[in-house]
Amino acid sequence: MKVISRLERATQLDKVVAAGQRLARFIPAGRIRDSLHGVWLGHPVHPMLVQAPVGAWLSATGIGLTEQGEPAARRLTIAGLAASVPAALAGAADWAEQHEQQMRVGVVHACANTIAIGCYAASLAPARSSVRRLWRFAGLTSVAVAGVLGGHLSFRLAAGANHAEAVPHLVEPGWHRLMAAAELPDDKPVRRMLGEVPVVVVRSGGQVHVLADRCSHMSGSLADGELADGRLTCPWHGSVFGLCDGQVLRGPATAPQPRFETRITGTAVEVLLPDAG
Repeated sequence: MKVISRLERATQLDKVVAAGQRLARFIPAGRIRDSLHGVWLGHPVHPMLVQAPVGAWLSATGIGLTEQGEPAARRLTIAGLAASVPAALAGAADWAEQHEQQMRVGVVHACANTIAIGCYAASLAPARSSVRRLWRFAGLTSVAVAGVLGGHLSFRLAAGANHAEAVPHLVEPGWHRLMAAAELPDDKPVRRMLGEVPVVVVRSGGQVHVLADRCSHMSGSLADGELADGRLTCPWHGSVFGLCDGQVLRGPATAPQPRFETRITGTAVEVLLPDAG
């Protein structure tokens, strides 16, 4: 764990990260990149896609231990190589929109996966089955290293996690006074605290809208973002949310922003979060 944690602070990797980020951003923005992020699914699609190449390669390595299994091992290796393409594209799309510590670990994760792809591709060439097996075992070792790094990214560094998930557990049920209505300008995001939870408040078209302020992607403050056409854009990575419902309109975010119901009682804006507590 200490070795992996040192990767987070390895500034020597930053030049590689910068080059990789420029390359990853050649993936067309809009529907293609949103599909790779998993906006349609509601969470990142990369962890789902990696199951196909890893499963195929693990099976190929096991089945290929015997001569009789070599033809099937070859077919599984090819299937894994084909399945690695969309998995790599989805991973690259996600990785390019993360914090620097995550990206440093992520670039090593990508290198390990690239080595695995090279090893399994190389296993298709040799005539001797013993050499093919050695290549497959080398590839499986690289896949295992990449898996450890991927787990560190997901569970230690919260890459791809919903950073707004805790909001309903931090807000008490019922209505709460948030602020004086007179303090709220028109068509300008305002940040306020509801207990421990920061929220962004917008008065637009005679209605008051309140969303959790911290972006579900990487916790950027939506109150510092751009408001246009009923949409809030996160200033950090450009995720776009619908002001009325908090739904993701453009990634890299995949989870919606928690949305509060609002009412004005006397001179105060009051809010309620459905399913809070």
